[in-house]
Amino acid sequence: MNEDRDNLTGEFDLLRLAPEVLRARDFRLYTRGGRRLVDLWQNGGAAVLGHTPHLLLRELKNTASRGLFAPFPHFWEGRFTRALSRLFPGRTFRLYASAPAAAEDLLKKGAAGLWRPFLDPLAPLAAADAPGVLIPVLPGIQGWRGGLPQGLCVLAINAACENALPAGDFLPPVLLAAAARGIYDLIAAAPERVPVLPRITKALNNDSPWQRRGIYLSLGADRGLRAETVPEVWPALFRRFLEAGFLLPPVPDHPLILPGVLPPGEEAKLAELLQFRP
Repeated sequence: MNEDRDNLTGEFDLLRLAPEVLRARDFRLYTRGGRRLVDLWQNGGAAVLGHTPHLLLRELKNTASRGLFAPFPHFWEGRFTRALSRLFPGRTFRLYASAPAAAEDLLKKGAAGLWRPFLDPLAPLAAADAPGVLIPVLPGIQGWRGGLPQGLCVLAINAACENALPAGDFLPPVLLAAAARGIYDLIAAAPERVPVLPRITKALNNDSPWQRRGIYLSLGADRGLRAETVPEVWPALFRRFLEAGFLLPPVPDHPLILPGVLPPGEEAKLAELLQFRP
C-alpha cells in the first residue's frame, strides 16, 4: 500500500493511499503486490457496467486503430447524441470537455442535476421529474473535478434552458465511440444490473449508517449521522474498507456503488463493514 499519507489535501488524494492498480477487470482492481480490490467507486459511475465491457472495448479498439484521438468533427458525435435520445427523449444535448461555468451555476441553483441509472429497480433508466438540465453519469472514459464529469461532460437540456448554455466542444471520436457503445450496453443491462444481495439487505436493515437507492449507498443523515460530519469520518472509513479489500469512493460526495457481481464471501465481508458506525 502507498505509504505517502501526508498532505492529503486534493479532491481525490485519498487514492494515494491505495496501491498502484496494474489492471482492472469487471468490478475488481488488481494491484502491484498482488492484491485484489473490489471496486465500490467504479470511477464515480463511469464503470457502472464494470471495467471491461466486451463491446465497449471492441468499439474503443476499432476507433483508436484509426488514430481518432484528436477532437475532429466526426459522425460519432451524431451517433452519440442519437444514443442519448434513447435515454432522454425530447431533449437536446451539449457535449463539453469540461462543464462550463453556466452549468455549474445551474447546478448550484438546483436547475441542473446529475442523473444516474439504476436508482429505481422498477424503472432503472427513468429520468422523470428531472430538472431542466441533466448531467448524465454514463459508461465511458471520464475523470472528475468539483463533482462534475471531465473529459466528456454531457448536458441533456430541455427547451427552456437552451439559451443559458454555450455551444458545445469538439471531442475526440475515440471518446464518443466508447460513450455511445456504453449507452447501448446500459440499456441492455438494465433488467439485471441491480443485484440481489440478501446479506447486504440484512446489514442495511440492522442499524447500518448507510442508506440504499438502487445500486447506490450513501451515509445518511436519517441514520443518525449529521451531514457535516461525513467529510470528517470519510478518510478513516476509506482506510478501513481498503484494508478489508474494498475501494470506497475517494470523495464522500460520490456514492458507494454495489458491484454487478459479488460472491458470497465478499458479500458477507462487505455486509460486516456496512454495519460499522463511524
